[in-house]
Amino acid sequence: MKRSIRRRIMIIFIGIMAAMLFAIWAMNNWWLERYYTSQKLASMEEAYTRLDEVVMDKVAAGENIGDVITREAQQEWNDWNSNLNREETPSDEAFSEPGGDDGIFKKRGNGKGRLADGGSPEDMPQPDEDSFRYVIREFGEKNNMAIVLVDSSTGKALLSSAREGDWLAQKVQRYILGAGMGTSEILAEHTNYTVEKNYDPRSKSMYMESWGFFSDNSTLFIMQMPLASIRDSVVLSNRFTTFVGIAALIMGSILMYFVTRQVTKPIMRLAALSERMSHLDFEASYEGDAEDEVGVLGRSMNALSDKLKETIWELQEANMVLQKDIEEKIQIDEMRKDFIANVSHELKTPIALIQGYAEGLTEGMCEDEESRNYYCEVIMDEAGKMNKMVKQLLTLTALEFGNDTPVIDCFDITELIADLLNSASILIQQNDAHVEFEPDGPVFVMADEFKIEEVVTNYLNNAMNHLGGERRIRIRTEQQEGQVKVSVYNTGEPIPEEDITNLWVKFFKVDKARTRAYGGSGIGLSIVKAIMDAHNQSCGVANVDDGVEFWFTLKTEK
Repeated sequence: MKRSIRRRIMIIFIGIMAAMLFAIWAMNNWWLERYYTSQKLASMEEAYTRLDEVVMDKVAAGENIGDVITREAQQEWNDWNSNLNREETPSDEAFSEPGGDDGIFKKRGNGKGRLADGGSPEDMPQPDEDSFRYVIREFGEKNNMAIVLVDSSTGKALLSSAREGDWLAQKVQRYILGAGMGTSEILAEHTNYTVEKNYDPRSKSMYMESWGFFSDNSTLFIMQMPLASIRDSVVLSNRFTTFVGIAALIMGSILMYFVTRQVTKPIMRLAALSERMSHLDFEASYEGDAEDEVGVLGRSMNALSDKLKETIWELQEANMVLQKDIEEKIQIDEMRKDFIANVSHELKTPIALIQGYAEGLTEGMCEDEESRNYYCEVIMDEAGKMNKMVKQLLTLTALEFGNDTPVIDCFDITELIADLLNSASILIQQNDAHVEFEPDGPVFVMADEFKIEEVVTNYLNNAMNHLGGERRIRIRTEQQEGQVKVSVYNTGEPIPEEDITNLWVKFFKVDKARTRAYGGSGIGLSIVKAIMDAHNQSCGVANVDDGVEFWFTLKTEK
């Protein structure tokens, strides 16, 4: 995957890490030295401020600075001397005692002595916070700062925290006299003192020095603080940062590889799930139980899948209904066309006959009474056929649109068939037909007697119109569970199988030439089908041995 989230996260992470390493390297190169120097400068300025406050407090109390320093040193020495355990002899590096060539404190003792009460040197009473020794010791220990106080009138060092106090005292006097070494870089200039950065050729090191007067204008001072080779430190720091950064980048990249895998794995599952959904596979669903954004998205996709499934199902149903409506409309249009064509065909012949015979009567072609009567009979016969067809069409239309609902009543179907055969006996004789009907007794049904009579009449006329062979017609009733089946059989030619389903269509005739041999219009069976549908009953036809059998069912009386 060319643009995967996992790859982008890795690239972003590596880019951020590399940018951070470069930023640290740049800051070390460009600002670390300045920051280091500024911190040392602030420490020197703070030391001057503290010592100046002590000096001015003593001057305001009318004390001499040299006397104050001597008194503080003597007091500290007395404290050490009175509590020192004499069993161990301190070396010359442990304690301070007054008196030396330069009038400042000398160190003695090995730093391993014990106090008389068993305590350690750290348990000794500490000098007051407003004393010179406290301030000098504080900045010396914290910032590795050497401080020397010099009496400007005598040039004598009053107090020193450095081994080379004499040399520093001489150095500050040279500075006052303007006899510096010319290698200094001024960092800050104040009214009473100056802060510089100097190079000491003896030790080949850089120092930050602050020198000048305190606010009493009589006490000189010099403060010296070694400056590490910040440039070497920067190079070393950058090298160390680079090594650590590369190691962190490699380890972080490996870690991010597995972390992003855990993050992108459920996303890839969701992507596969969405792809299945895009192919309408709604059986796919998110099965995780995570409560994070991925879980929320997965459950939302499940809800979306269910909703899409339901909506598509509804659309399919609506589409099926619409398709059915379209097919019905197409069928209705086709039926309308066929209806118009069939009606035109059925009416064309009688209208032409009526017109021709009427014109003959008008023009006096029939002078004798017998010819005129024949012409009139033909006209009346054709008009009767047209009237019958129109009535059938009106009946069929009323039944199909539900305007002629059946009037349900109880009657004996066998009696109805017997009466109908009696009334049609002359027609049966004219067609040389042999009708068989042997009822087993009365059979009462629930139906519209007038419409059922029309059904039986249509079946009987259809049988006589298609008689053949033995010219035999058989009518029988067969009682079944809750209903009776009435069938009308006639001998003759079977109906082609491909035409059986079309027999109930209006104007359909098995005779494709649509001759007038039987005088039928093809509407009778359509009326039968409409009547049986209105009764919620069934009807049908089947080819049997040596003939055809039409049937219908009726509901019997309970």
